[in-house]
Order: sequence, then C-alpha cells, then structure tokens
Amino acid sequence: MLLRVFSARFLAGLGLALSLGTTACKENELLNPIPKTSLQGSLLFNTPDRVLGQVNGMYAGLKNGNFYGGRYLMLSDIRGEEFINRLQNVFTGYDAWNHTINSGSNDALTTWSSAYAAINSANLVIDGLAANPNVVPAATAAQYVGEAKVVRALSYSALVSLYGQPYLKDSGASLAVPLRLTGETTTANNDMARSTVAAVYTQILKDLNEAEAALPLTYSSALLNTARAHRNTAIALKTRVYLTMGRYADVVTEARKIVSAAAPYRASTGVANQLQANISTIFNSDYTTTESILSMPMTTLDNVSGQSSLAYEYTFNQEYHLNPTGILGNATWRTADARRSLLRVSGTTYYLTKFRLANPYLDYVPVIRYAEVLLNYAEALARQNTPDLATATAVLTAVRQRSDASYVFPAAAVTTASALTSTVWAERRIELLGEGFRSNDLLRNMLTIPAKGTSPAITSSQPEYIFPIPNAEISSNKLL
Repeated sequence: MLLRVFSARFLAGLGLALSLGTTACKENELLNPIPKTSLQGSLLFNTPDRVLGQVNGMYAGLKNGNFYGGRYLMLSDIRGEEFINRLQNVFTGYDAWNHTINSGSNDALTTWSSAYAAINSANLVIDGLAANPNVVPAATAAQYVGEAKVVRALSYSALVSLYGQPYLKDSGASLAVPLRLTGETTTANNDMARSTVAAVYTQILKDLNEAEAALPLTYSSALLNTARAHRNTAIALKTRVYLTMGRYADVVTEARKIVSAAAPYRASTGVANQLQANISTIFNSDYTTTESILSMPMTTLDNVSGQSSLAYEYTFNQEYHLNPTGILGNATWRTADARRSLLRVSGTTYYLTKFRLANPYLDYVPVIRYAEVLLNYAEALARQNTPDLATATAVLTAVRQRSDASYVFPAAAVTTASALTSTVWAERRIELLGEGFRSNDLLRNMLTIPAKGTSPAITSSQPEYIFPIPNAEISSNKLL
C-alpha cells in the first residue's frame, strides 16, 4: 500500500486529508470542498457533519488526477491502438503507450498509490461508522457504508485490471494485488501478500451486492445523482465487472434491473437512467443528465489540472492524436455520425475533443454512462450460452442510432453470435473512445494489444501485458 512511501503527507495529516469534503449535503459544498483544521482521529466521526466530510473525502480520492480524475482513464486508453503519441513525454504516459513501463516508472507508482489511497479512505469510513454507531441515524450510516463499498469496488476494479492477469486466463488463479479491507493510519500492517485475481473480484462483487441493498434509489438533485453512488451505480458497475469476468448470464441479470424490455431503454426504478438524445449534450452542455450514472465533477475551486487533465492531454497540448488505422478508419463510423462532432481535424490529423474546456479544466470526467451499460448488455446477450441475438441487436442499434439515426447494421454483422460480438466491440471503440475502456476490453478477452506507430504489439503471454508492481511498494511490503 506504500504507507511508508507515498502517504507521508496522507498519514501525517490524516484528519486534514480526510476532511477535505463538505460539512453539509449541499451541492455547492460538494463541488467546492472547504479544507478544515486537522482533527484527531477520535474526533473525525463525532458529529454528523464530520462524518459526511469523510464520505465526501472518499470521492475526492477517486477524483485524484492520477486516478479517475484523469490519468487512469488516459493510461487505460493509450495502451490500446486508438492513439498515436506525439511528444514522447514520460510524464504524459509515453511509457504506457510504448509498453516500456517498468517497476520504477512513474505511472506504475501513481496509479497504484492513488488507488490504495482511495481504498484506505473508504475503509476508514466503514471502520469509523462501525466504531461510532450513534452519530448518524442507522439508515444514513448504512447508505454511507454503501457509498464506501462502491468507492472500494471501483478502486479495486482499476487495480486488478491493470496489475492483475485477465480473469479468463486461468479463472482468476493468478496473483493480483493485496486485498486491504481495514483502514490504516500507521505502517504497522503494511506487509501483506497478494490475493488472487478471483479473490479480488469476489470482494468487488460482495461490496457491490451489499452496496446495492444499502444505497438510496435516488438523491434530491441531478448533480447528486451524478456525483454520488446510488443503487443504479452499483448495478451498472456490476455489469462491467461480470463482463470482465466472462460471466455473461450475470451481466444480463444485472442489466435487466436497469434496462427496460423494449426501446426506448431506461431504468424503471431509481434514477431514470437512459440515453440522451444527443451525445454532445453529455460532454458539452449538461454533465448531469440521466445518462451520467457516475462522473467526477470539476469546478474552478476543485479540479484536476496540468498533465493529468484529459482536456490537456487530448485537446490542448495534443499529446495524442487518433490513429488513422484504429477505429477512426473503420468504415462503419460514418461521417454523419454525431460522435464525429467530438473530434477535431487539423489537416489530416484528428484529435479527440470530448474534453474541451480550457484551463481551468472543468469537464466532468465520466466513469459510468448508460451507453456502457447497454453495450455491456448487448455483448453479454450475444455471448451467453443461449444467445439472444434479436435483443442484443436492438440494444446495440439504440446506441448506434442515437448518433447515426439512419444506420442499419448489415445482416452479416449481427446474425451470428461471433459476428455480433465483434460488432459490439467495434461500437464500444466508437462510443467509449477516450473514456478509459480500450486496454481492458483487449485484456479481458485475452487479445493482443495491437501495434501502433512505433509501439510494438504485445501478446497476452508477454510480461508487458499488465503493469508491474512499483518498486516503492516492493521495498515497503515484505510479503510481496
């Protein structure tokens, strides 16, 4: 967990670090956390406001620029074949793009440490509520624990996808990462062996199942429904996890909780999650629509800046442009498709502009969108033991025709399970471009990471297929 290395600031000022959240459930305070005076650990959970401050602090950990605030999504994408690196800058992901990350690389360390910091914040909330059972009402405490379990599950999902072998390789028997489930305020328990990939996924699903039962159906505003975990958030994340594990029948079961039987597809209970009519809306004019199941909010006083910002990487400093032989060159992605409006062309070079607000970079970062849930569902319908190609095609068509209304998938692309699966994969590459999915989609299916530019192809048997555990963790954890 790098308690000795990365968290001197985190641990020395634990009260301060965990108190960067809000003092009331007001939207302005959620978006603009006000730092508090450092408190002793025994006081962090002694008032309802302080408890809520710790809960909001968990989300601040997720939004770290090295994590779901930007860099983790970027690294997960650029390892695939969709982007070409321009500047060979190791501080903006060149090692990840080029598959030259080693145990001493910055990106191997920052992703690991930011994920475990978020996990520790979640663990401390769970432990603190258990140790102080009468500070907030029981129902509120249960909700907060549910939110903490979503944060922990999302963080472990990131870790196991980067540092663990794909589940399908050996049904999760390979070693992955240490599974830390209690909060740490000292280095006493830093030594911990790695758990298997299967054990990590078992814990992720346990957390999400328990969170689903504890979380509210909805909050009081669109902002809170976007920035905090609710019941549909846990369900949507389960569709992602089960898909990664190849448990397609379970994906279908979970998806049907929040996807209606017929178009227009939407969740019938809880937040009315559904596709927006125009994809541009969710990236340009309204970050809190019902398509955004969970996003990382940004404001002028609380945002990710510099080289971890997605807008900086893709739009303004143009560290990466789209690979002309990647999905950009796929003939089915037609000029008429509205998703082309999220690109900018300079000469013959295309850049992604989903994140387009200039410094301060205030684009919300999408973590879970309803479009992903539909694509998870469509793929699982095609790949389950008894494929449902008709429903899968209908769901897939809803995603495509949201942006290209006249497009009809050719029969050859949807009339067999294998063809339809390949068609869904291509649609994922278009719809979720730049949102952190590509390398995991390759790895979960044990596919070769294709060559691009000067970067070589990487097969599933090569050590570069996953990230190495950072040296700083190895030196501080004697059980690795």
